[in-house]
Order: sequence, then C-alpha cells, then structure tokens
Amino acid sequence: MSALLAGDLSGASRTAGVSLTEYFVTDRARWLWQFRLDQMAADPGHARWMVRQAVVGDKGLVVGHAGFHGPPDEVGMVEIGYSVAPAFRRRGYARSTLTELLRRAAAEPAVTTVRATISPDNVASLATISGFGFVEVGEQWDEEDGLEVVFEVSACRVPPA
Repeated sequence: MSALLAGDLSGASRTAGVSLTEYFVTDRARWLWQFRLDQMAADPGHARWMVRQAVVGDKGLVVGHAGFHGPPDEVGMVEIGYSVAPAFRRRGYARSTLTELLRRAAAEPAVTTVRATISPDNVASLATISGFGFVEVGEQWDEEDGLEVVFEVSACRVPPA
C-alpha cells in the first residue's frame, strides 16, 4: 500500500506478486490505501482483515480489490468492501468477490454478521448483493460517501461453491 501511495505501481506489483493495474493508483484508491495504512498503524493486528487484490484465474488477473473494514466488532459484525476496476465490470467478478468475502467471514468463529453499506444510487452494487440474503437494516451518513443503505446477513449463511 505504501508503494501504491507513492505511485510506484511496478514496485507494488513486485511486492504483491501480481501485476496491478492503474486502477490501484487512482485518487480514490490512494485515499483507501492511506486510510487502511492508518488503521494498521493504530493496531497492526487488524492487517489480516484489510484489503487484498481480487485475482482471477491461473495467470493472476487482478480485477479489483476487496476486504473488510476491520476485524469483527464486539458483537461479531464485520463490514465488507469491494471494488472492481471499470474494465472488468459486468462480468460477474463482483459477485464472485462477494462470495469469497462471505466464505471468509463464515470461516471465522468470531464473526456472526456481515454488513454491506451501499449508496442508494449504486444500482450495480445493490444488484450484486441481491440473492445473498442481505436484509436492509437502516441508513447511515458516511463522511466520504454520503448517504448509505445498511444491509446485513448472518455469517453462517455461506454461499454455495
């Protein structure tokens, strides 16, 4: 993430072991890397919950990134986040990424609930979570993203392979 913040895409790719795209050094992505690095600096134990590359196939095609906003809270809730690069959208990669995040959450004994927060205008993300059992539980205001609808699903509801 530090290399990506510095705009060193080739160095970040070498460190990650996959070829990252320009999508990883956009302003929005750099904001995320700084935010996650600050979280990990405050508590290094959170690192395993943070963002990772979304990789497809044997050749390591990187289509985006995904992860959790942090470890489970005191009641076992984790919030997911994922993003697919524009060049790879509308190919099912977001649903596949969501499936993997839900599987990972279900494999963690401390996780009871998975949360997704989505802008009411983000039709693609709303469609992505449909069929996974998410239930709308409210709304919230996010300083970075504005109004978000809050959805939750039980972590024990693991999607089929």
